[in-house]
Amino acid sequence: MTVPSRPAPSLPARTPRSRQILAVARDLLEAEGPEGLTMRRIGAALGIRAPSLYKHLPGKDGVRKALIADALLEIGTSLHEAVAATEESAGPAVRLLRAYRAYATAHPHLYRLCTVGELDRAALPAGLEEWAGTPFFLVAGEPYRAQALWAAAHGLAVLEIDNRFLPGSELDRTWASAAAFG
Repeated sequence: MTVPSRPAPSLPARTPRSRQILAVARDLLEAEGPEGLTMRRIGAALGIRAPSLYKHLPGKDGVRKALIADALLEIGTSLHEAVAATEESAGPAVRLLRAYRAYATAHPHLYRLCTVGELDRAALPAGLEEWAGTPFFLVAGEPYRAQALWAAAHGLAVLEIDNRFLPGSELDRTWASAAAFG
């Protein structure tokens, strides 16, 4: 299986200050969850007043959209690398789901921001969502199987993040079972 040579879509250019704001916003999101993602909290963490942030980003919604684009790029990069790897001990579906699980569980609040609720596709860089999901198609070989595999991975990720599996569940085996459908 080969990964298409199409590179990742580019994110919009950002100023050093907007990158700093987004880094602080991400740290707050990761540490405090969505409740921490306010312009007042971001400004306080940077030592500036919240209204000053609007010179660099168009409000909380703009921060959210930028974080979502960043997360999709990160997830897509991780998944493309996993599928392209030549690890002998695991097939592409196992590698794909391992990478997906690792990202979701390492960044649960960012993962939820990116994958739960309606997605403003018009706010994303052109082609980013499709590019990020392409590894599922590469593994599944067919669009509807790819969507089903992604839906299974997403469901498993959310259930694991929420600690909804029964105590004692061997989640490595559960994820490996999902990979068998890839």
